[in-house]
Amino acid sequence: MSRLLKTVAIALLALSASALGVSATAQSVEDFYKSRPLTVIVGYATGGGYDAHVRSVMRHYNKYLPGQPSIVVQNMVGAGSLVATNHLYNIAAKDGSVIGMVRAPVLEPLSGTGASNFDANKFNWIGSGMTEFTVCALRNNPQVNNFADATKIPFTLAGSGPGSDDHMISMMLIKLAGMKARMINGYPGSSESLLAMERNEVDGRCGWSYSSIKLLKPDWIADKKVRVLVSLSMERWPELPEIPSIMELVKNEEHKQIFKLAILSADLGRPFIAPPGVPADRVEALRAAFVKTIQDPDYAREALKRNETPILVDGPRAAAIIKELFSTPPELLKQAKAIANEK
Repeated sequence: MSRLLKTVAIALLALSASALGVSATAQSVEDFYKSRPLTVIVGYATGGGYDAHVRSVMRHYNKYLPGQPSIVVQNMVGAGSLVATNHLYNIAAKDGSVIGMVRAPVLEPLSGTGASNFDANKFNWIGSGMTEFTVCALRNNPQVNNFADATKIPFTLAGSGPGSDDHMISMMLIKLAGMKARMINGYPGSSESLLAMERNEVDGRCGWSYSSIKLLKPDWIADKKVRVLVSLSMERWPELPEIPSIMELVKNEEHKQIFKLAILSADLGRPFIAPPGVPADRVEALRAAFVKTIQDPDYAREALKRNETPILVDGPRAAAIIKELFSTPPELLKQAKAIANEK
């Protein structure tokens, strides 16, 4: 082949490759999702409150996502969703075909450990369909009936380990509010913690979503088998007006600021995220579909049957909450992390 022909052949190959690249980039959102499933990674165990929530949302989600892809829910358990979060940030495809529901990025400012390998501000925040009302509650040890008792009588709590909501909240209550509790870690989710209580391995759980109790063990509430000691909220929750909020019980102003951070993180509830680097048009489609799903009357009815109240936090608002959490004064965050990561 002559030098001229070689030059022409190379030019044609380059042009062809360029055209393919442009075609892939220009692929419509609908065409993209029509040709592949959407994988949704849940950072928690099957059968728990988080898992049930995700599967419920996804039953309605695809009808609002262009292309209406099939949806595959995958559970990836470990360290209060830290394993799943690291996977989403570092390993998962960054083309919009994989999203997740995890809490670890929300907890990172308060309980980040050396195992955290992500920048929460770089995730694409899709939104949250509910805020978390969390409590500290006991099923066993009848000597502990209220928070005053909890500061005098020893008891045990189930935990998922450092980096999780339950461990973080429990350690804050122990270190900052004087609770006489001992952590027993190793329970990856709500289902395992509930079973541990039924077996009398532990007395209760803190940082516990009240909606999860209502969903998984409604008889515990109806039959008063569980005793709520305190709510992790700025003020008393209307549903439990007789239960004090942590802000009533803590007097030290610095300690109040640390608890306020934990409460702010609860405002994000059960957030859905996409990895960094997903094309902007696909992020917008994922966000728009999420808003429509949470506002869907059929979804709302299904949520209410699970004793969940849909409360929409859209993607931009979720990103703003994360930014606010990470703008906390470093010294306060340092103190919060030291407490949250104690074993």
